[in-house]
Amino acid sequence: MHDVNDIYEKYAQTVFKYLRILCKDENVAEELTQETFYRAIKSIDRYDGTCKVSTWLCQIAKHIWYQEIDKKNRKKTFELSEDMVSNTTSIEDLFCLREKKMEMMKQVYKLDQTAKEVVLLRITGAFSFREIGELFNKNENWARVTFYRAKQK
Repeated sequence: MHDVNDIYEKYAQTVFKYLRILCKDENVAEELTQETFYRAIKSIDRYDGTCKVSTWLCQIAKHIWYQEIDKKNRKKTFELSEDMVSNTTSIEDLFCLREKKMEMMKQVYKLDQTAKEVVLLRITGAFSFREIGELFNKNENWARVTFYRAKQK
């Protein structure tokens, strides 16, 4: 296996971005990233190499995130992206854009957990369909179909 420091330097940002997408809170994402690497170090001898290291780490991160949700029993929220609103020229445009995004997010949160995660990972642009498939131990086509079906709902 690789040196622990090399693994951290190479994958910490990827794990952090993944967790930030899931939990929508930068501070929580930082804490969970540290917990992910702590648990990965403890169980590094169980890494069998059948998937990429980044996939293995993101799977650990996802399980930690689920535990965090169970522990705190809180609802997830989605922050509206300020990048998209920066191009608007009027208050009316800004209001309409926010309304549309809020309605879209309401629809996303009505989806089942798996479809919701696939959609959020994809629309943030952080992960390709191939990477999303790997995170769920599925293939790229599964991720594409899940995303497409979620959009249809």
